[in-house]
Amino acid sequence: MQTYNNIISLLQKRDEQALEIIRTQYGALCCQIAYRMTGSRQDAEEVLNDLLLSVWDSIPPHEPENLRAYLTALAGRIAIKKYEHAHRLKRGGTQLAEALDELSEIIPSDTHVEREIEQRELTAALTAWLRTLPPEHRRIFMQRYYLSEPVQQIAEQNQMGVSAVKMTLLRLRKKLKEHLRKEDLL
Repeated sequence: MQTYNNIISLLQKRDEQALEIIRTQYGALCCQIAYRMTGSRQDAEEVLNDLLLSVWDSIPPHEPENLRAYLTALAGRIAIKKYEHAHRLKRGGTQLAEALDELSEIIPSDTHVEREIEQRELTAALTAWLRTLPPEHRRIFMQRYYLSEPVQQIAEQNQMGVSAVKMTLLRLRKKLKEHLRKEDLL
């Protein structure tokens, strides 16, 4: 397993071996995230390929602090774009649509470039809020709204009932809404 510094060094030298290392070490995780969001294995593979191209284009000059977090977030953003492109006229079919619908009342979905600063503020507020949660609640929130896992799967993985997971998510969404209001982001 290659270290962060080794991978970044290879990317800075423009050595394509870095992309193969990323594919080997992080490809399965990124594909899993993309599959949960798109509902398609083929789209998940395309997301991975797009991710590798994006990494190649962005590093350097950008050097993420946490490569795994950077790659998974990037995979999620690319998967969402691919999903939205494929489902412009029709919504539904995967867990992503359901998860996004649950959050849509709380988090604005404006994706215009001029709103980038607001998006950064929202991301910072969400990150700060997540840090205040107990680990089990943070895990459930991330499983549902970051990894787009089905509620049933979350329940099984956390040894909880489905209704308990749904109630926890409802309470977390309410707390998030309060937090965002306090931060003047709603």
